[in-house]
Amino acid sequence: MLSLYQIRAFLEVARCGSVQEAADALVVSQPAVSAALASLQRAAGVKLTERDGRKIRLTPAGRAFEDYGRRIFALLDEAQRRAHELAETSDERIAIAAVTTAAEHLVPQLLEPFRRQWPAIGVELDVGNHVHVWDRLKHWEVDLVIAGRPPEDQPLRTLATRAHEMIVIAPASDPFAGAPLGSATWLVREPGSGTRAVTEECFAFLGIDPPRLSIASNGAIGACVRAGLGYSLVSRDAVEGELRGGAVVQIATPFTPLDRKWHLVAARDRDLPPAVERFVAFALEHGGFADADGPASGGSSPGPAPSRRKKKSHLGGASKDSFLG
Repeated sequence: MLSLYQIRAFLEVARCGSVQEAADALVVSQPAVSAALASLQRAAGVKLTERDGRKIRLTPAGRAFEDYGRRIFALLDEAQRRAHELAETSDERIAIAAVTTAAEHLVPQLLEPFRRQWPAIGVELDVGNHVHVWDRLKHWEVDLVIAGRPPEDQPLRTLATRAHEMIVIAPASDPFAGAPLGSATWLVREPGSGTRAVTEECFAFLGIDPPRLSIASNGAIGACVRAGLGYSLVSRDAVEGELRGGAVVQIATPFTPLDRKWHLVAARDRDLPPAVERFVAFALEHGGFADADGPASGGSSPGPAPSRRKKKSHLGGASKDSFLG
């Protein structure tokens, strides 16, 4: 019979790709993790892992088992939380995952008044790129995600949306002024970031391949733009203060501003606990969110893609070619 300890050891090996690293994370010996992994595979009756040089990778069966294993622990956590709710104890909490931009500039403005109104509800906030946050929600490890458009291949439901505009910023003293957009250096987020993906789509729309500096922080990107290192496509929410103070300027391009939406998303195949329902209601009433317009799925519309935007709408008639030199 499978044990929770065996499953926990397997999940840690899957996460780390190494028995030794898994043992370090679990604060047990390497032989203990190896024994748990071996006994799990015997009990499951199928090979779940295989060697890949010095690392360990999952077999296709192992990847499927990992999905269920993560949900097992999420369900155990939910069972404990539900028991506390029914016993009317004060152990109510919400687990939220948010992409970096939302976590830095949107979530704090939402959480502060929510916590004042509901001080007994604990909040856990996990921050990562869009791949990370959707993976957490897929495995029920968080209750809600605040991010851009949800993936369409997962059983998700958009509960609410909020306007989100993306613009291109430049240094106040723009060293690239008048030069083609493809000649300027662009400061871009790291691979896996939703903002990076949108930026690359815009480059493809313009047919340019400019020099790039990859920076894994919105704050660092803003500082680098202020220092004159280049342009960047960013959320207006992230730079509103710098724009008002004149530290950076917004520049017109054939693809911006982009009208996007923040999405407040839950798993479609999971009921919302009462504390989470209260948070969603609060976001709708006080957080600038509106009921989702589209279908209750990952397919809610994020606004027009760059390739479908009218290039004259923000440029006073300028064409794409005039920006390419």
